[in-house]
Amino acid sequence: MAQHSYDVVGLGNAIVDVIASVDDRFLLNHRIAKGGMTLIDEFRAKDLLKALADNRQALSGLYEIAGGSAANTLAGLSSLGGRGLFVGKVFDDVLGNVFARSMAEMGVDFTTAPAREGLSTASCLIAVTPDGQRSMSTYLGACRWLTPDDVNEEEVASARVLYLEGYLWDEESAKDASRKAIAAVKGAGGRVALSVSDSFCIGRFRSEFLHLLDRDVNILFANEDEAKALFEEEDFDKIIAAAKKWGGITALTRSAKGCVIVQEDMVHEIPAAPVSQVIDTTGAGDQFAAGFLYGLTQGKGLKDCGRLGALAAAEVISHYGARPEILLQVLAEKAGLI
Repeated sequence: MAQHSYDVVGLGNAIVDVIASVDDRFLLNHRIAKGGMTLIDEFRAKDLLKALADNRQALSGLYEIAGGSAANTLAGLSSLGGRGLFVGKVFDDVLGNVFARSMAEMGVDFTTAPAREGLSTASCLIAVTPDGQRSMSTYLGACRWLTPDDVNEEEVASARVLYLEGYLWDEESAKDASRKAIAAVKGAGGRVALSVSDSFCIGRFRSEFLHLLDRDVNILFANEDEAKALFEEEDFDKIIAAAKKWGGITALTRSAKGCVIVQEDMVHEIPAAPVSQVIDTTGAGDQFAAGFLYGLTQGKGLKDCGRLGALAAAEVISHYGARPEILLQVLAEKAGLI
């Protein structure tokens, strides 16, 4: 395979988002916590999926789309014109086929062989009420069983950047798969990026993440709360100092305050891109990473990488869903960023 066939290869949890319109009575009848996210088992997932499909209020049927943090980032990268490969585990079932088809439609390569035994494909069942609240029931299923055998070293080595989501650290086999991918991309001279995923993830794996930063990671993505947990600092200036000391590229997102990009002694403060109305912040961090990594792999300066990240995040929070509805490449061209 030719060098740099991909801008970014992402490893993460392969989840199908299943979205349907419901009323509050549906939530009550099916014991769904309004506005929250609840982890569920396979039996509950099958029952809820059938209930959503049978729900007469969902006149247009179910809306099914590939999801998961790293997969969302690669969808944003593709929307900007970048080339990405996603590595994640699905089962050989209906939702597994939905995931593969959805990734292909978004222009993202997905070559991981589906599982033929074990748990079914992971899903996030999203019930949307008329007031815009999204109530999520998440079944992790097959996505938790990514293994080193799922990592094609030749494909991974052909990427400029390997992008890892912190959620992978919940399973030993996925950690081993990540380590194999890290070795492949580093051996080919590529860079490693880590999104720490959430503060609870840092609570479980802080020491391991710090070890990764010391040895393997070149690019770190974290929001302000995650950075506080990772560096064990409450003061933002001290977080910047810790990022400087680390020495890699740290991309810190601060919601409406924009973002701060740190690399050694350089600190770039970038305002948030304007949004007429914030509808749903789901996926903002994923899309920020998409814009930033696209800029980085195209040779942009860190300031423009941050602006591309801010632009992508602004687009996704202006509507429901974790993926762009407007082609990000067009928005970036209008903004003079590409």
